[in-house]
Amino acid sequence: MTVDTLTQEETATAPETDSAPQATTTPEETTPAPAPAPSETEEPAEDAKPKRGRPKAATTAKKTRTVELTLTVTGTADGNWQAELKHGSKWVAQGLDIPAAAVSRAAKELHVELSGPIDEVINAAREAQAAKVAELEAQLEQAKQALAELDA
Repeated sequence: MTVDTLTQEETATAPETDSAPQATTTPEETTPAPAPAPSETEEPAEDAKPKRGRPKAATTAKKTRTVELTLTVTGTADGNWQAELKHGSKWVAQGLDIPAAAVSRAAKELHVELSGPIDEVINAAREAQAAKVAELEAQLEQAKQALAELDA
């Protein structure tokens, strides 16, 4: 779509048939575009004094707004995982308990290079817990035997 506009010099010399700029549309377009603001389309006169400061660059690209969110996931050798979320400098959530399976799934979905080391830590914690369970079962068996001897 193109928009025809007149500068101030041309306005003085042009016949005053229509004071508003008109939008030229192609046959495919059905809705007319709003007229651009005069500050965007005015060209400075050649004999006018240049404006101070940097000229504004006409860009058509949208500026993307970035949001800073920091998610920190920490784990212990025991297999306890916690998450903290920070939005800029403000804490959104702190000390949330997260299951190890959820951490493993999230790491796999994010990237393969993340899931490898995290799965190693989770597997080491699983093995440590299995060893602890075996030790406690052995102690329970010894306690049952000691109780049986006392009853006899």
